[in-house]
Amino acid sequence: MARPVRCRRICEEPLYDSFAPAGAVCENVVFLTVDEYEAIRLIDLERCTHEQCAKRMDISRTTVTEVYEAARGKLADCLVNGKTLRIMGGHYRLCDGSALRYCQRDCRKMGRNMETPQGRVIVSCEHGQEQGKKGMNEMRIAVTYENGMVFQHFGHTEQFKLYDVEEGRIVKEEVVSTNGSGHGALAGFLTGLHVDVVICGGIGGGAQTALAEAGIRLYGGVNGSADTAARAFVEGKLAYNPAVCCDHHGHGEHGGHCGEDKHGCSC
Repeated sequence: MARPVRCRRICEEPLYDSFAPAGAVCENVVFLTVDEYEAIRLIDLERCTHEQCAKRMDISRTTVTEVYEAARGKLADCLVNGKTLRIMGGHYRLCDGSALRYCQRDCRKMGRNMETPQGRVIVSCEHGQEQGKKGMNEMRIAVTYENGMVFQHFGHTEQFKLYDVEEGRIVKEEVVSTNGSGHGALAGFLTGLHVDVVICGGIGGGAQTALAEAGIRLYGGVNGSADTAARAFVEGKLAYNPAVCCDHHGHGEHGGHCGEDKHGCSC
């Protein structure tokens, strides 16, 4: 059994999450995960060593090297081959102020006061309150749902199961109907429900973009029990595919390619 991936700590999510070659329409998309983005930001922009980056991200130096090399390969693919870059997904958590002793600068986030080892008072992040939805350590997870299982086609799901999380535990569960909302309206539907995280099976590129623009984190390529998936996410043990795409044209077989002509594939 594979060891669970350690949740990577990031300072904040990227302000710009999509880049494309100027003057060209490119259907080939490369997905850079948020933790890969953070490694690039820390090492190439802030000039951190791999050891410093490891401390900031709360992972091992070996893992930093693996994440960084994967990210550089994706960036090179986009630059050389003219592919579109999208930043989304990944196994990460927002910094709660616990990395401040490694940061060598004042924290840019807003939230509760904290005192650094140097004695100066600064602020730590309270991401939920910045969004105006929830308090610190609170979130709402939505799982595509059918008969207790993770439904495999995001755009065709008739139900979501919602899980409210507080202080690292699920405190409320509820099944809601999409009321016939298609894939184009589901991002707005979930935004109205104040959803922070979506767990699903297959999902098309258009729906991924809509969720990213709505600020909803996506964990696709998940199957099995919806309850088990939600608990695994809360515990930082969810197995998912950050490069997931629509696969319902493959009759249930994973590995479909959304870059192909799928006659409006949108999952």
